[in-house]
Amino acid sequence: MARYVDPLVVGRVIGDVVDLFVPSVSVTVSFASKHVNNGCDVKPSMAVDPPTVNIAGRQNDLFTLVMTDPDAPSPSEPTMREWVHWVVVNIPGGTDPSQGQEVVPYMGPRPPVGIHRYVLVLFRQKEKLPALPAPESRAGFNTRSFAARYDLGLPVATAYFNSQKEPASRRRCA
Repeated sequence: MARYVDPLVVGRVIGDVVDLFVPSVSVTVSFASKHVNNGCDVKPSMAVDPPTVNIAGRQNDLFTLVMTDPDAPSPSEPTMREWVHWVVVNIPGGTDPSQGQEVVPYMGPRPPVGIHRYVLVLFRQKEKLPALPAPESRAGFNTRSFAARYDLGLPVATAYFNSQKEPASRRRCA
């Protein structure tokens, strides 16, 4: 009899970025025509622009979306864990991040070496958040600490993808 193992556990998202939680909100993430399934591969060139993120929920629900790289600068030595790529707060339910307030502007994947995980974590807010200051640095961000600071509780949804540096295009000299 086959046993189901959560891809968030296998991919060490649970543990490295967030604690164990029960998903309670439906969220879909895609880069152009590429739908993000947990653990799928997305080329950096496909993720230059922010993903399309559709969040279920009622219009009076508010959400926070955080995107981080827990493998910066290298999966074997993640000394900058976590590198924050995007933070949007006050996103109304049933909409997308463009309807919220961007705290940290989107930065696409730029893995210098190895295969990096890029984790999108969605939190349901208890109330509207005031204007938040951007972190002093993208390096050393901590999703758990951020959630605790703003009383966000456990995530309600999470998705992650893998990305690695693309080979430089070879130009022919004429």
